[in-house]
Amino acid sequence: MERITVVKIGGNVIDSPEATARFVEAFAALEGPKLLVHGGGKLATRLAAQLGIESRMVDGRRITDRETLDVVTMVYAGLINKRLVAALSAAGCRAIGLSGADGDAVTSVRRAAGAVDYGYVGDIAEGGVNVELLRTLLDAGLTPVFSAITCDGRGTLLNTNADSVASAVAVAASRIAPTQLVFCFEKAGVLR
Repeated sequence: MERITVVKIGGNVIDSPEATARFVEAFAALEGPKLLVHGGGKLATRLAAQLGIESRMVDGRRITDRETLDVVTMVYAGLINKRLVAALSAAGCRAIGLSGADGDAVTSVRRAAGAVDYGYVGDIAEGGVNVELLRTLLDAGLTPVFSAITCDGRGTLLNTNADSVASAVAVAASRIAPTQLVFCFEKAGVLR
């Protein structure tokens, strides 16, 4: 297989219909096998507020209680994921939307409570990306579109950092073919 491209997008693309349209056009035009990973925190925060659920953040990370997990799952794995899949399909890209729970695509472990208890937040498990599923989808000419919702393999969904998901997916894809990982940030460079 030729080179695989993994692209991660966040709010700078998702929150702007114009930016989304430009991104979808450019991403669909990329040659060769590709995968997309997305977040969507700002939309989740807005929906939570509409539902009367307070969003709590610590150092830019969302505290994810049971109610918040329901909201982020609806927004990330549902609304945003399906909007992106529909737009990519309309642009001629055979996209398929996935959460980590689909086909055990991405498994994680619940982050242990320390100074902060993040709740239902996951960290990617060692070997947590299903390489054979990626290979099957890419060989079928499909473009996986991953949300930042993962699972622990025991039936619990977990809110996982989309940058971490993108990194893990890229490492797994590199077991199939040489892989390039591209982060689409609103700021220059990669921040610690």
